[in-house]
Amino acid sequence: MTLPLIPGAATGPSAHRRIQLGRRIRLLVAATITYNVVEAVIAISAGTAAGSTALIGFGLDSVIEVSSAAAVAWQFTGADPEKREKTALRIIAVSFFALAAYVTVESVRALLGGAEAEHSTAGIVLAAVSLAIMPGLSYAQRRAGRELGSRTAVADSRQTLLCTYLSAVLLAGLVVNSLFGWSWADPIAALVIAAVAIKEGREAWRGDACCAPGTLAAADPAQGCAGDCCAGER
Repeated sequence: MTLPLIPGAATGPSAHRRIQLGRRIRLLVAATITYNVVEAVIAISAGTAAGSTALIGFGLDSVIEVSSAAAVAWQFTGADPEKREKTALRIIAVSFFALAAYVTVESVRALLGGAEAEHSTAGIVLAAVSLAIMPGLSYAQRRAGRELGSRTAVADSRQTLLCTYLSAVLLAGLVVNSLFGWSWADPIAALVIAAVAIKEGREAWRGDACCAPGTLAAADPAQGCAGDCCAGER
């Protein structure tokens, strides 16, 4: 199976290497989907038991991540993945927007006097485990996606990275709430994450899922590679 390079690439991996990278991306996507399904079940269950909007929102974020990873899997199972790239990017973008909308609504509700969550040991452990696992998955997928020149793989890796930020926010919120009863800390931080999600969704919608080696974007900042997008990834 041949896999697409980002249009405008001057050079790229060999056909054999592209097949290897495509296989690696599919395995990483499968691992991401599996973990997020388990994460969603635990988070939503624990959040319901503790009355924690943050935990329930984290679980729903995991569901959204599954849809993002599934979009990448769908693209790379087609006979011509390049034809599916735009649709897959739109699915990923919509998932970012949906996440931002949910987090914003629930955060505002919490700030305006929503029910206070109880202590959740399961939630704290889950957030800590996710904080340890997600960065590695994101890095591995982004590295493979950039070498291959796949915008969708890179965009999905950024969705996984966003989960890392949400894990940190959730962990801080649950710990602070348990220790000091500061229930406002989590929704404030979550609103920042929502803003990041909107930014990432806009970039995915436009197809600016970071640059790949050998592309016009990598060679010329005017083509879309700017700021922290490519920093440290070459």
